[in-house]
Amino acid sequence: MRRTREEVDATLQIAKLNAAELLPTVHCLGFGPGASAAAGDFCLLELEPALCEQLEAGHSLVIRGDKDEQAVLCSRDKTYDLKIADTSNMLLFIPGCKTPDQLQMEETHCNIIHTEIFGFSNNYWEVRRCRPKLKKLKKLLMENTYEGPDSQKEKDSSHPKYTTEDLLDRIQASEEEIIAQLQVLNACEIGGYWRILEFDYEMKLLNHVTQLVDSESWPFSKVPLSICLQELGPLEPEEMIEHCLKCYGKKYIEDGEVYFELSADKICRATAQMLLQNAVKFNLTEFQEVWQQSVPEGMITRLDQLKGLALVDRHSRPEIIFLLKVDDLPEDNQERFNSLFSLREKWTEGDIAPYIQDLCGEKQTIGALLTKYSRSSVQNGVKVYNSRRPIS
Repeated sequence: MRRTREEVDATLQIAKLNAAELLPTVHCLGFGPGASAAAGDFCLLELEPALCEQLEAGHSLVIRGDKDEQAVLCSRDKTYDLKIADTSNMLLFIPGCKTPDQLQMEETHCNIIHTEIFGFSNNYWEVRRCRPKLKKLKKLLMENTYEGPDSQKEKDSSHPKYTTEDLLDRIQASEEEIIAQLQVLNACEIGGYWRILEFDYEMKLLNHVTQLVDSESWPFSKVPLSICLQELGPLEPEEMIEHCLKCYGKKYIEDGEVYFELSADKICRATAQMLLQNAVKFNLTEFQEVWQQSVPEGMITRLDQLKGLALVDRHSRPEIIFLLKVDDLPEDNQERFNSLFSLREKWTEGDIAPYIQDLCGEKQTIGALLTKYSRSSVQNGVKVYNSRRPIS
């Protein structure tokens, strides 16, 4: 049964509403025989304006996650947590319903629109910006590292390999975030598959390059690509030589020639990793001597080159250093702090910062993380942090 204008006006009068203060058009809502979408048949998603603009521009939003993972929503360049938000107000699905702004733009007379409710919901999905979950990316690529073209593994097709599309299906991150992390991991595309070089093979390539630089007496700031490929091509594939130069240097063009400026910090860091990976703990003084002797002549080693890679224990006698890679720590905030505090009871901010920097969100600081997950105290005049909860 449809309402008349007189019935609508009578209702307004009972509600003590002045019709002159309202828009002339009236929506009369009702459930009809076509109202087939009950709660749970559809999901409502609340989006921030930037995501709406991407959809309106024809871009896609993708929900990613395996069955055992909390689903995330990914745009081209960002990752968002998905959470269900309950509401005490029933949300109605009304196809073709016009908003007050749309009605104001139309020249309408005093009329009634009888609108059929298509369905309803008592909750909706809300999105919240989160860090991309990239730990799994390295784990997948480390299943089958690249040891060179002549490796026995390259002749065995049973080892897993992943294309960009494979990684987009498996990793809970946006495409831009995945590509950026692949660069951080020094991954390269070989035959259409993303691969991480076996560290020993990577160091072999780097050794070829640094020996050539030394023999040619080139400055580390100007290493010519063409001569490197010409001289080292018989030893290793040219694409691997160029990849090594990209990993440890910065590409630039001068007078039409391609050159690389090698990074002393990156080369010193890789050399330290090579020395530390086979030792549980290393006498700090002895390590610093061996480390300096192992890097190319002209490069200076410094402990600050090892942030997030190695940790120094100043309280042991003698002082020691050991490998502790931030990549090997848990991705979850609480688990990360638990892992660090189980390793060392008290940390200075300088020591712990490299191991929690990647946990900081867009507007989050290291100080805020420490306040949330640790408690501070002063020990011998130095501010230190320990766990808020017992560590088993």
